[in-house]
Amino acid sequence: MGKKVLIIDDSNTMRKIVTRSLRQAGLDFDTILEAGDGQAALDVLAGETVDIILSDINMPNMDGIEFLRQKQADAKIKDIPVVMITTEAGADILDEAKSLGAAGSIKKPFTPDQIQETLGSLL
Repeated sequence: MGKKVLIIDDSNTMRKIVTRSLRQAGLDFDTILEAGDGQAALDVLAGETVDIILSDINMPNMDGIEFLRQKQADAKIKDIPVVMITTEAGADILDEAKSLGAAGSIKKPFTPDQIQETLGSLL
């Protein structure tokens, strides 16, 4: 059975760019799910099982850091690896994300090679 990924970003355009980059990187995902913010992602995860999550940090309603907090508190989803995709280069934000369970980060703009390199070891 193929793998599932959940892409969380408030920008529809960025979700499409991430989807295209996953395909260009040659990563085999049968299903690509999308959510516009952390709360929408939690709603998706209530009914779906995914192999990996790619999340923006800066989003309205529920940002990526709060999403990580909520995810950590839910035993059913806390072990799903999350890679943050962000323009935030601040070490403090990324350190906080890692302390909340993020498996890594990719800085925008990114290349399919960077996606492959970061996700390859997590899948």
